[in-house]
Amino acid sequence: KELLSNELKLKYPFLSSRYAFKVCRIEPENNLHVILEAFADYEKMPLVIIGNWMNSEYGKNLKIKFDKLDDIHLLDPIYDQQVLNQIRSNCYIYMHGHSAGGTNPSLVEAMYLGLPVVAYGVQYNKETTEDKALYFDSKDTLVRLLESVDDERLEKIAKDMHQIALEKYTWEKISNLYSGLFL
Repeated sequence: KELLSNELKLKYPFLSSRYAFKVCRIEPENNLHVILEAFADYEKMPLVIIGNWMNSEYGKNLKIKFDKLDDIHLLDPIYDQQVLNQIRSNCYIYMHGHSAGGTNPSLVEAMYLGLPVVAYGVQYNKETTEDKALYFDSKDTLVRLLESVDDERLEKIAKDMHQIALEKYTWEKISNLYSGLFL
């Protein structure tokens, strides 16, 4: 976890409590509608999503529908890596809704940070996390999962995610695998 600055805590009061977090392109295949609908029903924890809301009708419609809810924070892109890292590294749960595209860099970054991952239950997310994250495939399964999870289980998932990242997703490991392809 990165130390939160007082300035950031003032700007983003949700940082003083447990919150779920997601950063991504605002596209349908990232299942933001599912995550937002679940957190609209599950009011026990704020949800923070950082993304390009105004780049598509999908994003604009989600922003209009959900931005007025007290515990949902839809932030525009943050390009200051230090600020983004503070927000991401201090979340209670990292939400990963991607359902297309293979191993995702934002998922691997969250794993490196040792964040407990709740991911959309497609095969490549399960492979990336070695079936050790929590998975959802609908609003209802996500709400049930959020209602049933506890600190101990999340701590175990966080440790597993970090260990997997250290074992599978280092520059040395990846570059050796690529160089092996060319030999």
